[in-house]
Amino acid sequence: MTPDVSLRLFAQLMWKAVAVSAPLLLTVLIVGLVVSIFQVVTQIQEMSLTFIPKLLASVAVLVLAGPWMLGQLVAYSSALIRAIPRLV
Repeated sequence: MTPDVSLRLFAQLMWKAVAVSAPLLLTVLIVGLVVSIFQVVTQIQEMSLTFIPKLLASVAVLVLAGPWMLGQLVAYSSALIRAIPRLV
């Protein structure tokens, strides 16, 4: 395996990781921003107020996008395993 092939596989892996984690990270970011704005407006500084909405949003995203995320990871893994004879 040449260094070029290794770098290409690593780049594909990183892009796949970004694509799979994006829905969860963006949802938690947006929920955190909304809760922070709510805390600034109402001057409520309760730590559980930031944690619980993020937790609920992340569970909802995992329930809704989880099958797609798993499908992406399984497809990448199986393609990589099938490519092993060509790469060696």
